[in-house]
Amino acid sequence: MLKRFIRALFLGLCFAGSAFAAEAKNPTLVIETSLGNVKVELFQKEAPISVKNFLDYAKSGFYEGTIFHRVIPGFMVQGGGFTTDMQQKQTKAPIKNEAANGLKNDRGTLAMARTNVVDSTSSQFFINVADNSFLNHKPGAGAQGYGYAVFGKVIEGMEVVDKIVAARTGMRNGMGDVPLQPILIKSVEQK
Repeated sequence: MLKRFIRALFLGLCFAGSAFAAEAKNPTLVIETSLGNVKVELFQKEAPISVKNFLDYAKSGFYEGTIFHRVIPGFMVQGGGFTTDMQQKQTKAPIKNEAANGLKNDRGTLAMARTNVVDSTSSQFFINVADNSFLNHKPGAGAQGYGYAVFGKVIEGMEVVDKIVAARTGMRNGMGDVPLQPILIKSVEQK
């Protein structure tokens, strides 16, 4: 009788533990901008390195006072690296590119920006405003087709992203597609 009780208790604890694990949720953050708030969900299981990197920058307050410095209608809005006077902020070492995680650069997804070097991601991110399949990982395509790592998606406030991408842009400090009126990232906080 005691053995059955212990076994039932053990199985019950195992089941409760797995139910708790199944309920574990992805982190959500609010990106507060000068045009409104954008709530995002981060895909911790699929992009653990990118999510940790983004969370570390957010928790340190790095994004406060940065701008969306590259805005292209029908493509994306990019931010998280430059101040309002177009000075690039000092970042931590680059991280590994997780573009091979199976997530797609579809409208409303967040992805890590990078240079032509595959593993050059640091603080900058972008939000796709269209389905950008040409940014997805292409196995065997080398550095050119490696892709851009999706690590989250907008769950509220896509209308704010659409306002950002509709901003008038021009040249500033030798860079094109910069909003003429700075669009500020006031904070990025976990909710």
